[in-house]
Amino acid sequence: MPDIALQMYTLRKPLEDDFDGTLRRVAEIGFRLIELHHYGPYTAVDLRRRLDELGLRAISAHVPLARLEAEMDGVLEEAQALGLEYVVCPWLPAERRDDYAALADVLARASERLRAAGLGFSYHNHDFEFVSYEGRTALDWLLARVPDAGLELDVYWAHHAGFDPVEIIRRYRGRLDLLHAKDATPDGHFAAVGTGVLPWDAIFQASAEAGVRYVIVEQDVCPGDPFEAIATSLQYLQSRL
Repeated sequence: MPDIALQMYTLRKPLEDDFDGTLRRVAEIGFRLIELHHYGPYTAVDLRRRLDELGLRAISAHVPLARLEAEMDGVLEEAQALGLEYVVCPWLPAERRDDYAALADVLARASERLRAAGLGFSYHNHDFEFVSYEGRTALDWLLARVPDAGLELDVYWAHHAGFDPVEIIRRYRGRLDLLHAKDATPDGHFAAVGTGVLPWDAIFQASAEAGVRYVIVEQDVCPGDPFEAIATSLQYLQSRL
């Protein structure tokens, strides 16, 4: 079964206020694996040292598209210093969404460089990739054009776009090492895993069959205490995985 990690973006405000203290609280809650979205006040080398001290390990990092285009040498150096297994393209700026062919070229070059260095590479979806594009969804078109890239499927955003995350997990079996776990309330708001309407039994079964390695907790917006939200998600996943 997959291991459980936390996307640190969930705690972006606490990280801004107290980066090191937030890392410490993540470890105290019980997470051992994390996915980064920035390094705070640390260099990659120093952050790796601090994570080791706290008993945390960064399995992956979200790296902006602009850096994948223009700073790949630095991305590789940081990934190797941190001991990452994966680099993820997390977001496609709105002004770039009219040319998926150009995006495919960028992702193909990034994937080639990263895989040559022994790193996995994935694309993280939101809802806009589910628009129709040349007879299929833009996400399907993009992944067909970049067969070496994996998918970090965000089940909330697939559900929000009106698609069945279970079907998508099955479709991308073998290319879906990373899964973003977040729940949805009946009216579409973000919720801690296990407290909303997503079909987790079916998601877990499909994930195991598809070879998902890491289920990564993320909650874009937490109406209450974000530390309580991630603890709720962790407890639910630990009881099921």
